[in-house]
Amino acid sequence: MTKRPRRNHTAAFKAKVALAAVKGDRTPTELAQQFDVHPNQITTWKGQLLEGAAGVFGQERNEAKEAIVDLKALHAKIGELTLENDFLEGALTKAGLLSAKR
Repeated sequence: MTKRPRRNHTAAFKAKVALAAVKGDRTPTELAQQFDVHPNQITTWKGQLLEGAAGVFGQERNEAKEAIVDLKALHAKIGELTLENDFLEGALTKAGLLSAKR
């Protein structure tokens, strides 16, 4: 028995299969034969669709919560790293380990 290579399905394909499963007019086994995926995978995709369906209508926005970034902290870190680089460059140049033409 040969092993099938791992397949990566697109989000559109997963949505199509999950919507077909939500309709309920066919069993997961019939859908698995139609779409050539395992029935357990169809059940997983269906659960993910039902779990994330509320987010489509704006009730739950996980993406917006993750996108919040503290710019002050990032700018402070950039300044700190720039200062360290300048210091080390000067020290290496004085020690003769880094050419001044650089």
